[in-house]
Amino acid sequence: MLDKVPSAFGKLCVALVAIHAARPLALRSLLISDLDRAHGQLKVGTRLIYLDELTLLLIADWLRDRHQRWPLSANPHLLVTRRTAMHAGRPPINKFAVQYYFRFTGLTAQKIWSDRILDEAHEAKDPLHLMHVFGLSATTAVKYVQAAHPERFIIDPTQA
Repeated sequence: MLDKVPSAFGKLCVALVAIHAARPLALRSLLISDLDRAHGQLKVGTRLIYLDELTLLLIADWLRDRHQRWPLSANPHLLVTRRTAMHAGRPPINKFAVQYYFRFTGLTAQKIWSDRILDEAHEAKDPLHLMHVFGLSATTAVKYVQAAHPERFIIDPTQA
């Protein structure tokens, strides 16, 4: 999927959603200070994500690209565009900057995010795990486990 995305910015966005289930809108507010490359961690909202080797490589590629394009950018956001990198107000990127790159995958960011959590629900079978890893509410986590394992939630009327 990453091979279809044409830029370091886009590859990083797709990886954060597809691998780490970062919410697409949360990518807009990521700050450079949220990244701890030495420990392989990224704070996304209230969640602390432990980054894999691939994502760390994609972050390095993006930071190199960002610095080459806008070496004097004072924007504190991890993800910037040509419109936000040198803007005096230091704004975050808009939602369309992230959504644009998901078109290359053939899926929406929301679909990839949801599929990532459903995939984990197939493996973990535990709503508490989903709550802890992805920061989901109890209700949402249970819904994902129910969707992944409907056989566990079938109520036999003869047993009631």
